[in-house]
Amino acid sequence: MTQSLFQSANLESNAPRPLADRLRPKTLDEIAGQDHLVGADGQLTRMLNAKKLSSLIFWGTPGCGKTTIARILADHTDYHFEQLSAIFSGVGDLKKVFESARLRREQGQGTLLFVDEIHRFNKSQQDAFLPVMEDGTIILIGATTENPSFELNAALLSRCQVMVLKRLDEVALEKLLVRAEDELGQALPLEDEARDVLKAMADGDGRYLLTMVEQLSHVEITLDVAGLSEILQKRAPVYDKKDDSHYNLISALHKSVRGSDVNAALYWFARMLSGGEDPKYLARRFTRMAVEDIGLADPHALVQCETAWKTYERLGSPEGELALAQALIYLATAPKSNAGYVAYKQAMSLAKKTGSLNPPAHILNAPTSMMKDMGYGAGYEYDPNTADGFSGQNYFPDDIERVDIYQPVERGFERDIKKRLDYWAKLRAQKNG
Repeated sequence: MTQSLFQSANLESNAPRPLADRLRPKTLDEIAGQDHLVGADGQLTRMLNAKKLSSLIFWGTPGCGKTTIARILADHTDYHFEQLSAIFSGVGDLKKVFESARLRREQGQGTLLFVDEIHRFNKSQQDAFLPVMEDGTIILIGATTENPSFELNAALLSRCQVMVLKRLDEVALEKLLVRAEDELGQALPLEDEARDVLKAMADGDGRYLLTMVEQLSHVEITLDVAGLSEILQKRAPVYDKKDDSHYNLISALHKSVRGSDVNAALYWFARMLSGGEDPKYLARRFTRMAVEDIGLADPHALVQCETAWKTYERLGSPEGELALAQALIYLATAPKSNAGYVAYKQAMSLAKKTGSLNPPAHILNAPTSMMKDMGYGAGYEYDPNTADGFSGQNYFPDDIERVDIYQPVERGFERDIKKRLDYWAKLRAQKNG
């Protein structure tokens, strides 16, 4: 059997225990919000029923149950449970655990090693797990809030099954509140709306929710939303400009703009700003959206982004963010075309493929008599002097056929561009017979 946190810390049994520890689930069916793993047909349930526990990586947000599930798995098996934190442990600590696990194995007992924040171990530390995992000395369960694909070695990942724990939803958080009220022997002193706000403040973190409940357990009056806000400080959103949250949110923002959903775009924009994102980074991304996803369907989109960027730099925060929001609204509601982006990539590909072909001689300048004698500039027609302002001459190298690289769409300003191109194509065909 595993010990509770206070027992592991050698605290007296009658010492005060945090509510989160008192309510720590003892069985898988007490876990809230992770039915895809611990439900009747969950991955972990099937694994335990088959009595085939393998090394696992739990990936999820803080307070979703990673440590608790690991402890319960040890209780459901005959494995000895060991726990380390990658923040406070090094190679020396790992060697001690591995040596104890080897001795235990010789006596017929396996070891389940739970490593919290495993992504904080460097490559050599992660490599240290490989031999003891391969020979069965330990079953590893690693917990991480970071994307394992980016933070864990491929060799380690290949020996583990990654299981994604979900951020606790409102139903799961309400389940925790009910259990907390049963444990405390009293209902929370909250109006219905304040109760909903409390769950929103937890931001999917069950441990943080119970911490807030403990602060409210001694309140003697029923609180509305304003009263709740006076007692509890709103938690900062889970967002780090260097982690998955950053890339996930900018992806959501970019795709919302591309999908012309202005409301979703504004939401993700606000989420990133609330998380502390640099507005100048967003200004750069907006400019990229203008040329990548809108292009010449609305050339003014780029002007809007550049103007908003300059306005932010002149005004600073918080006034400058309004200019960025205005540019974002323009981008999301503008007609979309990636024709320019596609054309650029096709032109780059063609340039690499064709190498160093020379331009046709008639469009080369001839600053010397020798170059004139070689035919440079011979036969060149100055387009503005032609009847249609269009000569229809060839400007590609002589050794390749003409390629229609740019294909404008029938949207926005590109509709007008397409009409011009179609007109010139018709003239070219007439002039070149």
